[in-house]
Amino acid sequence: MIKKEILEIKKLFRMEDCCLTRICGCYVDYEKTKKLEFKETFLALPEEEGFKYLKLFKKALSGTLGRNLQNVDFPLAEETEGGRQHFLYQVRESQLKDEELLDQMYDRIIETYPFGENYLILMIHGLYDVPGKATDGTTMEDASDIVYEFVLGCVCPVALSKPGLCYNEENNHIEDRSRDWLVGEPMTGFLFPAFNGRQADIHSMLYYSKKAADLQPEFVENMFGCPAPVDAATQKEIFNAVIQDTLGEDCNYETVRVIHDNLQEMITAHEDDPEPLELSGRDVKRLLELSGVPEEKMEHFDREYAETAGEKTSLLADNLTDSRKFSIKTPDITIQVSPECAGLIETRVIDGRKCLVIAVDDRVEVNGMPVQGI
Repeated sequence: MIKKEILEIKKLFRMEDCCLTRICGCYVDYEKTKKLEFKETFLALPEEEGFKYLKLFKKALSGTLGRNLQNVDFPLAEETEGGRQHFLYQVRESQLKDEELLDQMYDRIIETYPFGENYLILMIHGLYDVPGKATDGTTMEDASDIVYEFVLGCVCPVALSKPGLCYNEENNHIEDRSRDWLVGEPMTGFLFPAFNGRQADIHSMLYYSKKAADLQPEFVENMFGCPAPVDAATQKEIFNAVIQDTLGEDCNYETVRVIHDNLQEMITAHEDDPEPLELSGRDVKRLLELSGVPEEKMEHFDREYAETAGEKTSLLADNLTDSRKFSIKTPDITIQVSPECAGLIETRVIDGRKCLVIAVDDRVEVNGMPVQGI
């Protein structure tokens, strides 16, 4: 799914013209015991309660695509009878009305979800009449010929509210506040099937993780049978390792700076594209060649990339460099500049010592104080 498609589904979560048909939930304690199960027609909920649920479901479609939100494809083996994709398909087809399937869904999440405290599993079912689009991109509400049927699930932590004092209006008194078990924002969520090309794609789903640095790969693999998505930090580690292995002793400041400059230019050139820029091994190879890496250093690149990243692994460009800062670290100091100013920093040997030299003008401040004589 691309950003526009995610936003289109996210906009469905409102009480007016609501397309959600059913909501189900299961409250699980820290011992993995089901304490409560419920199921209702969504529009039968009290309005204020419905708004609060909608806020949670919107959160499960929030964040950055490629970081918090990941497009995940099912292996073909999971689409046969007994497979985990096939099970999700049955859950969707049941419209969350089959109690046995719901119990199985809860049991599978409880068995595979790595969380040792209380949490609430929520599931919703929806039917969306997808409006057509004119050639100029405008929506044609009366031109719908596609119905997107989906289920969205999320796992929310449940914790005691903080202790404190409160004002009791009835008694006109300051007193100890009662502590309640509060449902927090989703830690994990999934939308099945994916809404690719503005229609259902049963071969894929959209996966959400509140922590972009921890996508819980074991849960993705065990619950859904899908290859776990690679988190942003790991993608950056892979990219750095590939560069280091390729350059060897020639992995110097100037070469690395040029590589990141060229990467930033690639990202800027694609910033209007609906999909985030992904780099295959071939793309990374072209990037290094464009950055002046000698031909002899590229002789074994394909093999080294396959060994480090995996032959078919693609890396999201935004995960490989920080568009806001360029960072240089030594054991004792850290220097951060905007990427466009990275060229102001040079490496030189002065009096036999390796030095970082920063070009400056007359405007220099130390702890906020203007200084002279630099």
